[in-house]
Amino acid sequence: VSFINDKHIIRTIQRIVQPLGRTIDTANPMVDARLRDGSRLNAIIPPLALRGPVLTIRKFNKKLEDIDDLLRRGTLTVNMARFLEASVLAKLNIVISGGTGSGKTTLLMAIMKFLYPTITMRVQETAFELHLRKIYPRNNILSLRETDTITGQMGLDVQKKTDGGVNILGEVATDPVAAWMIQMAQVASKFTLFTHHAKTFPNLITALRNSLLKIGMFNNEDVAEVQVVNVINFDVHLKRGVDGTRYIERITECIPKEKEFKYHEGYKTAKNMEGKWEAFMDNATEYFRHMTQTSNYDYHNIVEFKDGEYVFVHQLSEANVQAMRENMSDEDIKAFDKFLDTAWG
Repeated sequence: VSFINDKHIIRTIQRIVQPLGRTIDTANPMVDARLRDGSRLNAIIPPLALRGPVLTIRKFNKKLEDIDDLLRRGTLTVNMARFLEASVLAKLNIVISGGTGSGKTTLLMAIMKFLYPTITMRVQETAFELHLRKIYPRNNILSLRETDTITGQMGLDVQKKTDGGVNILGEVATDPVAAWMIQMAQVASKFTLFTHHAKTFPNLITALRNSLLKIGMFNNEDVAEVQVVNVINFDVHLKRGVDGTRYIERITECIPKEKEFKYHEGYKTAKNMEGKWEAFMDNATEYFRHMTQTSNYDYHNIVEFKDGEYVFVHQLSEANVQAMRENMSDEDIKAFDKFLDTAWG
């Protein structure tokens, strides 16, 4: 599309956004809006932009790319698909991370096919992007977004009362949405699926922790971090290669550290001051070890992409294996046991 000059572009933008009740001028040099067909429009003009105007319109494909498509393209292998299926069936909290265009939303929508048909889906978005009702018309799905009068938090409070089985967040990109995610995972549903732009697993934990601190949900870094690591089981990190191919760079398991502190009772039974003093020093050492603990979690990669193929490098923790078994049907448990035997050899 060609334009006569910058003023022509601005007039074009103005005609597009006016039906939405929006305007763009030097006093309001930016518009981020949704068109009636669901497309996302971003427009920026000077003085906000050094040069401009800039207009982008992003249309979203509502046709589902299913697991077979991802297998055919090489984004997934059979064992990778089995692992994701087991994680979803087991109702574990999964974050799909990666950069823009890496395929996060595509994978999120595809793995929902693994959900048991009886699971009710509850979707909370800042703007409708997933369109799950069109992809899974027979499922029990309720999608909400915030409006000028209804905040996202108000929508989430309503969703908590609708008997949700799984809560889905299209993207955790702002501090308030991070708080929604924590609430969803803790009280609103059996488990939560969401996407995030974090590059590494520690970056993911830090970003979510800082979001909770910024909005005042917590005022202690340690407490906020504990809330985050206790609601994340797996991070599936996607990457887009220089040739445009999309693949899973790693799958990371989060293992919260136990912070329970138990006093040694030796000081009660010691028969002399020397014994009592030794017991006291043991308690003091244990106390300071806990107080100076720099992290509330361990993590390791279960799967890594190496030399063009997926390698299962670290076995699942026993805690997650047990949690997965408890939430599966007998038939799925058998398939899961077979997967455990084959994936790591």
